[in-house]
Amino acid sequence: MHRISNEQRRTRLGRRHRLVPSARATTPVEAADAVVALHATDAATLYLSVCARLTDADSATVERALYDDVALVRLLSLRNTLFAMSREVAPHVDASTARAIAAKERRTFLKHLADDSGDLDERWLAETEAATLAALTTRGAATGSELSAAVPALRTKITVFPGKKWQAEQGVASRVIRLLAADGHIRRDRPRGSWTSSQFRWTAATPWPAVPVPEAKAEVARRWLHSYGPATEADLAWWTGWTLTDSRRALAVIDAEEVQLDDGVRGFVVPGDTAPEPPVEPWAALLPALDPSAMGWADRTFHLDAEHRSALFDRAGNIGPTVWWNGKIIGGWAQRADGEVVWRLLTDPGQEAVAAIGVEAARLSEWVGDTRITPRFRTPLERELTS
Repeated sequence: MHRISNEQRRTRLGRRHRLVPSARATTPVEAADAVVALHATDAATLYLSVCARLTDADSATVERALYDDVALVRLLSLRNTLFAMSREVAPHVDASTARAIAAKERRTFLKHLADDSGDLDERWLAETEAATLAALTTRGAATGSELSAAVPALRTKITVFPGKKWQAEQGVASRVIRLLAADGHIRRDRPRGSWTSSQFRWTAATPWPAVPVPEAKAEVARRWLHSYGPATEADLAWWTGWTLTDSRRALAVIDAEEVQLDDGVRGFVVPGDTAPEPPVEPWAALLPALDPSAMGWADRTFHLDAEHRSALFDRAGNIGPTVWWNGKIIGGWAQRADGEVVWRLLTDPGQEAVAAIGVEAARLSEWVGDTRITPRFRTPLERELTS
């Protein structure tokens, strides 16, 4: 059995995730494909993750890919979280993951409607969705508030948390819009504010073509394993949100090759991907909260020391902005109110690393410009740096 060391895993990460300067991408699609899909729950994270991997970082380039070319699309998918990916990857993520999530979301909402009022049923929902789509098609793009003004049914109120002390009345607009987006009938268009805003307009879209689920899972597993391998079955299950059984089945379909990792654990790579990764030049990176290179595995011990977790993660397990040196997370960074990018190292990597980190901080500051970034999920170190 081939053995792949932690050092080799870090070398693979640097090159395959397009973080090494000599391997950086020239387009946002290349940057996204390098990690299969990018976290998009926090709007700023998506831009920061792409630009960290581009030869010429520029928010306008990412904006064109999202809204003009629609070369990158957002899907509620992996781990029931919003991700952005290329149009080539999207049908496979949709079939392997997003369809099941959308069906569950619809069942849950219909049950809520039935429990709240006998007048709101599946037929009412279908009519409301049709009216919303018609209104959106007429306008081209609209915010949720604008759609609610145009479609009276969207102003319907339902009771949330009935019987609890925090019971409240809530409009259905956001739920209906979420279902239409989950089913691929609409997509997020340009935000109302800057690229850091999550207050999106919506526009009509065409659902993705149907792909057989086993085929889709196999393709997602193959792409993920090329980017993140060697990795374990548990890593794949965690990253996708699939069951361990589904993950094992997908790895079997692609004939994933078994390898041994440094800690003696069994890992997998795509067939034939066992040759040593050629060395890369020393590299540093400042990656945003929730970046895939930090969140891509259930077990991250090969690039993150356990004693650093308390400073870099929030209580829900979300990682904050991170500083990297040669494939290891060695600290965190933040942007202060005056725009200054600051960082703190949790270990001493030497002067070469400090100088390289300074270069990356300057590169980040230059393309971000006057924009101010506050992660949605704030961590202890990020809060300390901005206090």
